[in-house]
Amino acid sequence: MSQIALPLALAGSAGPSRIVTGNANAAVIEAFASPEAWPFRTAVLSGPPRSGKSLLARWFAESGKGETIDDANAASETELFHRWNRAQESGTPLLLVNNCADGAGEGAWKIALPDLASRIGAALHLEVGAPDDAMLAELIALHAELRGLVLDATAAAYLVPRCQRSHLGVERLVAEIDRLSLERKAPPTMAIWRDALESINGAEQPRLL
Repeated sequence: MSQIALPLALAGSAGPSRIVTGNANAAVIEAFASPEAWPFRTAVLSGPPRSGKSLLARWFAESGKGETIDDANAASETELFHRWNRAQESGTPLLLVNNCADGAGEGAWKIALPDLASRIGAALHLEVGAPDDAMLAELIALHAELRGLVLDATAAAYLVPRCQRSHLGVERLVAEIDRLSLERKAPPTMAIWRDALESINGAEQPRLL
């Protein structure tokens, strides 16, 4: 497990200052290494909400290897068509970030303009997947650090098998642990972890020991 530090130019921006790398985004990062090999030098990056797509795109842009368009699914289709053509003329790789709400990959992006649809269909499609246990533990540590929340060494071993297995699930869980800790004016011990899990997973879930 490793992490990618974002460029200094992004140091003043909100959100994480680094990207947790692991099974969920390894194929994306590998593809970023050789954008000249992308079909028509174009790639579409999809994935679940809060899975780091925009951070990965910013890192790619700052690396100088190509250009990015975040929220490409919400952009003008005519403008995207022109940007694709310019990328072909200049030879500059183009990364399009698909932030459709369901995060279901290329099928979630409905393109009305036939010429654009054919070009996007021919692009390399990349997707951020679900994190494994090792990546979940790193994500918990990152979100706790962002909140100034001190979790002891046993936290990951307890939380990882019980948490929702997604980037968004981890973010919500750590936020709930932080909220309960502040509300109770108590350090985030196992009792708070348990209550946070129950709050996130639902009262219908069996009591977690």
